Amino acid sequence: MHPIRIVLVGPQHPGNIGSAARAMKTMGLNQLRLVAPERYPHLDATTMAVGADDVLDAAIVLPDLAEAVADCGLVLGCTARSRYVSLPGYDPAQAARKLIDQAERTPVALVFGRERTGLSNEELQQCHGAVHIPAVAEFSSLNLAAAVQVLGYEIRLAMLDRAEVKPLLAETEAESDDQPGLHQELEQMFVHLEKTLHAIDFYKSRPSDVVMQRLRRLFLRAQPTRRELRILHGILADADRMARLARQAK
Repeated sequence: MHPIRIVLVGPQHPGNIGSAARAMKTMGLNQLRLVAPERYPHLDATTMAVGADDVLDAAIVLPDLAEAVADCGLVLGCTARSRYVSLPGYDPAQAARKLIDQAERTPVALVFGRERTGLSNEELQQCHGAVHIPAVAEFSSLNLAAAVQVLGYEIRLAMLDRAEVKPLLAETEAESDDQPGLHQELEQMFVHLEKTLHAIDFYKSRPSDVVMQRLRRLFLRAQPTRRELRILHGILADADRMARLARQAK
């Protein structure tokens, strides 16, 4: 199985789902994830797929983005603008190379938002980076399937341009401790981190959501390994324990 996933968040028009599946198949991509689609399955999706029925049949429908990318080592979100979320930015070619490099070690995901509103700030915060297609400023909003086609084409080029084409790993293959932590493992660490910061009264007058947003960017940029995440959990557990002891001593 090809470990590069195309994730469509909240697609509103079923025809766009079918067109995106067709765009994927022309570029050799076959893993489609649909997050809370408004209407699916639907005849319009099948009609617009035009021969990519196998991609639609294998598509997995999930309730939220976190579940769709839980076991991914790299998540890039396609967005037309920054939406005030500070993330590393990539053009389509840069994003494709980064996805291909990471796909040799873990599954990866390329995430597209809703047709009208794109990805929310909260959804972008779950991504390691943002991908921007440099369309003209006067008319910068691409059709969903067209955006999938542009990124799929760049991924295809990145694969063909490799001097030595290495086989991409299957999702079930054993993973090393030195590989980047998966999305769900990072999310578990963020939950533990926020809980510990509350326990040691770190926030005081600071807004906790702003602090956590900046810490999320820091760790997503660093891409800690699974081994490093275990070390961080150990540090946080010790801090929790010391905070409890300090409260009991008062």
